[in-house]
Amino acid sequence: MKKIFFISFALIFFHVVLFAQTVIGECTLEYSVTSLNGNKNFSGTTKTFYLKGKLTRTDIRSANFSQTIIFNNATGNATIMKEIGSDKYITPLTPNQWKKENAQYEGMTFKETAESKVILGYNCIKALVTLKDGSSFSYYFTKDIIPLASENSYQFKDAGGFVLAYEAKGPGGSKIIFTATKINFDPVPASTFDIPSTGYRLLPYNQ
Repeated sequence: MKKIFFISFALIFFHVVLFAQTVIGECTLEYSVTSLNGNKNFSGTTKTFYLKGKLTRTDIRSANFSQTIIFNNATGNATIMKEIGSDKYITPLTPNQWKKENAQYEGMTFKETAESKVILGYNCIKALVTLKDGSSFSYYFTKDIIPLASENSYQFKDAGGFVLAYEAKGPGGSKIIFTATKINFDPVPASTFDIPSTGYRLLPYNQ
């Protein structure tokens, strides 16, 4: 009887948690980009994140530079495209190469804090991450919505939800803040994740 009661309670608890959290399979998320030290190079910079199933795409665009990263969470393959002025470059990465590209996040520690704030109507918990070199960064994530695939499974591997704001290191050690400003749950066209076969100069991965 006790076993039956325990199983029933577990099922009810699982149902409540599942009901409280919404798994997101497709969305478009826009972020503002600001520099804490007032670096004017980031003035007007925008970030857009696309999610469709196990595919993600991240666009960062400024007046003189743009970068697109398309990542397949199912295969582990990534493609980085950069535009600097009129020059366009493309670099395909294997799963091992993508892991090397994110080697700075290996061995990092993750800690949820008591701080929180509301972003886009979602309650977000502040997490503090310490890298193996002693440096740290923070991000805010909500447990109310869970993305089907991560933007970066290394950088945000311990996030138990959708990351809606985070810090990143910019040129010269500057700190860049990304904050979600708009989310759209409409279907994302499959063509968003097409990788161009022409128009870009191929740059082999070298690290």
